[in-house]
Amino acid sequence: MRLRDTLSAVGVLASLAGCGSTEGETPSACLAPARAYVAALAAAPDPVRLAGDTPISDCLGGTQEAGTQADVGQTIVAVATRLNGEARRDPGGPQTVRLGYLVGAVERGAAQSSGINADLVRRLEAAARFEPGPGIFGAVFERAYGKGYAAGQESG
Repeated sequence: MRLRDTLSAVGVLASLAGCGSTEGETPSACLAPARAYVAALAAAPDPVRLAGDTPISDCLGGTQEAGTQADVGQTIVAVATRLNGEARRDPGGPQTVRLGYLVGAVERGAAQSSGINADLVRRLEAAARFEPGPGIFGAVFERAYGKGYAAGQESG
């Protein structure tokens, strides 16, 4: 009786072991802290990959659990807020390209997620375009941001 129970338990555990990577699950690289996103974005406008192989757009699955979606969204908005502050100091610099790439990649992923990420996209765009003083971003910012955005849409 014990052998049969043991074999049965082993079978159950083996079948559960495969449950950790189902279709549509958020890649573990997407759950990395903001500094991992910032480090990966250093490659922009070239393709950006989290943990070496995960595009940012893959972090926005249509079947994400609400808690995971919130965690990923919070990290992405924190990264955009940081990059926005740096881009305001150097509007034509690499941080502006990285900011544009992030927004482009997130919008690319959100387009595949049946609308569940629409609020995240709105919050991300607000963080990316935040300007504390009067005025608007100039042409230098728009060129660098647009370069990054186009790259994020293409390969993000």
